[in-house]
Amino acid sequence: MDIGQIQAYAYFVFTALLVVLLYGYIYHLYSSEKKGTRDYEKYANMALDDEITDKPVEKLERDEKKNKQEA
Repeated sequence: MDIGQIQAYAYFVFTALLVVLLYGYIYHLYSSEKKGTRDYEKYANMALDDEITDKPVEKLERDEKKNKQEA
């Protein structure tokens, strides 16, 4: 087995790994949207609503905790 064969096998394994990771990420996006945990349509509007006065896409939990501690 020479270096060319090793490189070919490594290329194939690396490409297959990246394909599996890509499909896993796509599945994660669709399944989390179907469950209702995330709404990625809101994130699509971030490029359009980028003024400083626009409201955030979602409220951060640490901001809620901070507001409760101050009260």
